[in-house]
Amino acid sequence: MGNLLGSWRFKEPSTVEECDSTWGSDSESDEPAAEDDSGISETVSPAESDRAAGDPGDTSPQLTDSPESVPKMKRSFYAARDLYKYRHSYPNFRKSRLPNEYRNLRFYLNKIPLVPDGIYIEEILTKWRGDYDKLEHNHTYIQWLFPLREQGLNFYAHELTQDEIKEFQSTREAKRRFLAAYSLMLDFYGLKLLDKSGNVARALNWQERFQHLNESQHNYLRITRILKSLGELGYEAFKAPLVRLFLEESLCHNTLPNMQHSVLEYYVYTIRLPATRRRLLRYARQHYRPAHAFLWGPPPKRRGGAGTGGGMGAGSSGIRAPAPTPEEQRRGEESITSTSASSGIFMSSHDAMACQDLAGGGLKGCAGLSSSMAGLDGTLMMMGVRGERNEYNEIVPL
Repeated sequence: MGNLLGSWRFKEPSTVEECDSTWGSDSESDEPAAEDDSGISETVSPAESDRAAGDPGDTSPQLTDSPESVPKMKRSFYAARDLYKYRHSYPNFRKSRLPNEYRNLRFYLNKIPLVPDGIYIEEILTKWRGDYDKLEHNHTYIQWLFPLREQGLNFYAHELTQDEIKEFQSTREAKRRFLAAYSLMLDFYGLKLLDKSGNVARALNWQERFQHLNESQHNYLRITRILKSLGELGYEAFKAPLVRLFLEESLCHNTLPNMQHSVLEYYVYTIRLPATRRRLLRYARQHYRPAHAFLWGPPPKRRGGAGTGGGMGAGSSGIRAPAPTPEEQRRGEESITSTSASSGIFMSSHDAMACQDLAGGGLKGCAGLSSSMAGLDGTLMMMGVRGERNEYNEIVPL
């Protein structure tokens, strides 16, 4: 029995829908049933009111609602699976057989320096604040400041363990320095921490720092790590205020337009409570333009039995679409040839950066994906199997 249990592995999801339970029926019980699905009750700022009313002084570029004005986008399975594992505490995580040295905790207690730079936490907190060039170009400190239960690009940094997390959360000195490190990075991004509840706001130099953040997109990966680490070390409640601010800045004020996709595809889904994710996504849906391209909403409501295919949008989840009828399959086959040449797939800068990071970490698979998929197509043709690709680029026999 022991061997059977030891070899058991949790079956990982294979689609975006399986990864995302935000709108699933299993998560509806955590908020009132009478809640309006069209939006959330939020205090509207004067700037948002002016924008909604068509402020004549607003000269920022406006996106149109024309489907032809934007490239075709799809949910990232890589992002959905990664954040599913995080939210579910890494279900297939294997405990290391090495002795737990609590290196992350000892670093935060100022007992050991980060490796390979040999810098102690107190030096970072006292001398690096405001040194934006150093914070931008040094790439080894972020894994030590914001540890996770997964390996980062700095292989000298150690993964968190459950025992270390418990010890960290009960150590006042470590928690104090962790919040100071969070404040340090907020300042780097043009923000400030307002209170012990995690509320954040623009700093005095926000315009300069936002311009830098909008153009320095490798920081989007850092922010994902920061959000994950907040949740691991006992500050889950700090995530929503930061994500909410980034949604407002990127969608309403157009100060961080390049961040839109990363906020919706990654930052929102670091939040473990489905009700909080839904509130943020409802707010985002109110302000996203073009509105028809919003991928992260609930499944479309079906009208009594008169479905014409019943497929869900690319961003919906929690409910499986019914299998297509033979007639629908035939129509789909006829449309493949005419649509395949014109349908592009948009890869966000965040996904591109993640792929580069994987390649830099020794995983060379990103560059060979297209050739592998082409080979699979050829194999199926030789076998006489007719097939088409679904929305996740997987081959589905017809």
